[in-house]
Amino acid sequence: METTRHFVATVYVVHDGETALHDHEKLDMWLPPGGHIDRDELPHVAAKRETREELGLDVDLFAPQENISSSTVESIPQPQHFLLEDINVHDGQVGHQHVDFIFYGELEGRELDPADGEAPADAWEWFSPADLQAASDRLPRDVIEIGERAIEAFEKD
Repeated sequence: METTRHFVATVYVVHDGETALHDHEKLDMWLPPGGHIDRDELPHVAAKRETREELGLDVDLFAPQENISSSTVESIPQPQHFLLEDINVHDGQVGHQHVDFIFYGELEGRELDPADGEAPADAWEWFSPADLQAASDRLPRDVIEIGERAIEAFEKD
């Protein structure tokens, strides 16, 4: 079986010490906003677009950007994490993976207004670090760990 890979961008959005997650119907797991990177799109642009579509809010990314440039290169905002995720596994063989650019982002509010076709506003829940730990029976371990790190990043800010 050949493994296919798609590039995706994810944002752990934070507001008032909590991060937003929803039960992703297709993947059957709790996740932050995110999705596939379009063919002509940069990862940080996709992260902002996905957040806008899924939450109806603009996000400020917490993404370092180096000062390296010339006539042929420019630095772009860097993700906080870069993960390879198994999405489709059958009989021990990986059929599909996501190469995930994971960003942290901050929202100015919580008035969610998802685009048509996205999970409704009431499908999203806000989790504090304690809430993330308390929900360990329904949240993947990496979602808990990265959610906690994202919240912590904005507490230091």
